[in-house]
This record gives sequence, C-alpha cells and structure tokens, in this order.
Amino acid sequence: MSELAGTPVPGLAKLWTHDPVTAGPYRLVGRLGAGGQGVVYLGEDDAGDRVAVKMVNIDLSDPRARSQFVKEIAAARRVAPFCTAQVLFAEVDGERPYVVSEFIEGLTLHRHVRERGPVTGNALHRLAVGTVTALAAIHSAGVVHCDFKPDNVVLGEDGPRVIDFGIARALGVTETASSRVMGTTAYMAPERFRNDAVGPPCDVFAWAATIAFAAGGQPPFGNDSLFAVMHRVLHDPPALPALPPVLDELIRECLAKDPADRPAAEHVLVRLLRQAGTVSEPLRRDNLLEVGNETAGAPTPNDPLPQVTPTAPQPRRTQPQTPTQPQTPTAPTVPAQAQPTRPVTTRPALQPVTTPGVGAGGGGGAWLRLRGEALDAWGISTALFLGSAGAAAGYVASSAVGPAAAAGAVTFIVVYLVRLLVATAVGGRPDHE
Repeated sequence: MSELAGTPVPGLAKLWTHDPVTAGPYRLVGRLGAGGQGVVYLGEDDAGDRVAVKMVNIDLSDPRARSQFVKEIAAARRVAPFCTAQVLFAEVDGERPYVVSEFIEGLTLHRHVRERGPVTGNALHRLAVGTVTALAAIHSAGVVHCDFKPDNVVLGEDGPRVIDFGIARALGVTETASSRVMGTTAYMAPERFRNDAVGPPCDVFAWAATIAFAAGGQPPFGNDSLFAVMHRVLHDPPALPALPPVLDELIRECLAKDPADRPAAEHVLVRLLRQAGTVSEPLRRDNLLEVGNETAGAPTPNDPLPQVTPTAPQPRRTQPQTPTQPQTPTAPTVPAQAQPTRPVTTRPALQPVTTPGVGAGGGGGAWLRLRGEALDAWGISTALFLGSAGAAAGYVASSAVGPAAAAGAVTFIVVYLVRLLVATAVGGRPDHE
C-alpha cells in the first residue's frame, strides 16, 4: 500500500495476492485494469519512469502462435508516435508473456464521460481528430487495432492517446459473441459478427461508435442485451446524439453496414481538418499526421478550445450593426439637396390621410381624422383597459356590482372621448407598427 499512497493515477488499484510483483526490469506497483486479454499493471523502473505492463492471456508454446504474436507486436512497435501510446517491447520467452508500452497518465474516455459527462464543442472536434489521427498512423504501419473503444482512449495532458493497438490481433482474438464481454460488442463492426475478414474498416466503424459515445454518453447501438446490440449493429440505423453537421455526416458514413462504404481513416482526418480550416491543400501522409497530432493539442476534451464553434456565431452578431455603419458615412457624402428629401420621403404614408381634405377644405380633413380615430383599435383598447380599471376601483370602494359597473362605463366614455378629441386636434395618431 505504500506504493499507492499519494499516487495520482486514475483507477490504480493495489495488487492482488497472486499478482506478480515484477516484470523484467520493472517493479509492478498496482493494477490499471483487467479484461479478456489480460491484466494491465503500472510498472516503474529504477529511475522512477512509468510504463504500462500488460500480462497477456496466451499460450506461446505453439510455434505458430508465438510467431504470429511476435510479428504483430513488431508491427505495432513501428507505428508512428502520433496520438498513440507507443509499444516499447514484448517478452515472449518467459512463462507469462507481457507487452510493455508507454504509460499515459489520465482518465480513459469511458471513465471521463461517466464521471464528467459528454464531450462537446471544439473539445469533441479535437477528440475526433486526435483519435482518427492515431488510427491513420496505426493503419499506415499495417496494423489493425481490433479493439478500439472508449476504454482504449486515454485523455492525456497533451491530448487523446490510443492504447492497446495490435495486441488483440497479436493474441488472435476474434471477439465473437462467445468470447467477448458485454459492452465491447457495441463498438464492433457488422462484419465481425459474420466472421468476415478483420481490417481497417472495422476500426473506422469502432471509431465512429466511440465518438458518438463521447458526444452522447451512449453507444449508437445501445449497450443492453448482447444479442439485441448485435441485431442493431447488423440491421438498424445508429441512434446518434446531436452533432455538428460535418461530424454527423462523417459518423454516419463510418457506421455503414458495408465496410466498402466506409471512408479510410486518413480521409476522415482530412475532412475533419478541412472543417477547422487547418488543411486547404493535399499533404503527404507524414505531414497530415503531424497536423492531426498538433490539432489534437494539449487541452483535454472538456477544456475550451480556440477554434470553429466560438467564431461561427460572431458574424451573425455583428451583422445587425453593419447596415447602420454605411448609413452614417453616406449621409455626409450625399449633396446638400438630399437633406430636404428625408422629410419628404417619410411623409407620403401620412399624406393620403390629410391631403384629401385640401380640395374640400379644412373641415373635410378634420372629419376624416375624426372618423379614423373613432375606429382606431389602439384607442378603443386603451379606453377599455382604463374602463376596467375604473370598474375595479369602484367595486373596491363600494363592494357593489352596480356602482362598479357604472364607474367603469363612465371611465370608458370619458377616456374614449378625451382621446378622440385630442388626437383629432393634434392631427392624427402615431404609427404603432
């Protein structure tokens, strides 16, 4: 327990009674996790440097199995270090084979979403970029992850990192219904259940399901009954949370039932980077992965990120101000003759009300104004409102319905007549529209 005291490692648990305490040059100080493939330990060397040590469940007494394991791990070690936790070496000669990889300190994506909620905004965009950059690097080395899921994405200080790539393939795991625990099934491509060939499109499908989980807190095909999830993966469309349009389109393409209809990881990366304006022209593979790695960046998924979403609404907020600015400079630039035209152009709407009386004398104009004001809905509404107030006041004062009604009627008539006379004398009601 002394090794665990004060250790800032999420999810680190003490060793079990029968757990090993060393693995080659590394001292094992705790458990990071366990699954069908084996147990992952936190290891430290004499200098205090940390690594992840995975004791794998595999019998390497068969030369063919041993050869396949060594081959796949060697390929995993060649993966470019873009958004991945590097495989350092593997021990295959001992009684308990194990794989040593770079230790990334941070929460897994699965734990992050469960404890802190879904990932949103630019943070979701960077998460998508970082994880698909890792997949592109993995596939470029000829490796298939085979077990991409939220538990295999660690949110490090320098961005998301993908772990455990190539190990499932090295172990010869097929992940059929009888060999996998419930939960991972939700991230498996349809061809996995048909026992078809495993390839990069399987990882692309799992990536899309993982990002959907990050955005909504649930995998797109559910996580309930094993066979119910399998049926949805094979036959039903995904149930996706609200996503930005470009990402939504990408996720749906990557969740296609036919692997031939899914884009490659590199193509997904290019489209995400173009969305952010990071890539405007074709890049070489190495440069593309570098840009993806830089875009994934230092912030962890729930930190605010200075791209895309904050800048989108800003032009809409400034648009209402832009029409007023051209009017200000144009007024002085118009010749002086334009100044008198401003009153002239604003009055034609009122001219028909007063002008017909000019030919018939002032009395005709007054009569037209009086008739217009008598039928004005605004004035009638105002009088009714004040009349009601008068009735209420009368009722409070006398507690009798008759006097209250009389007070309300008198108030209505007085207010209506006074407003009618004042409006007619002034020359018309204002425009309320």
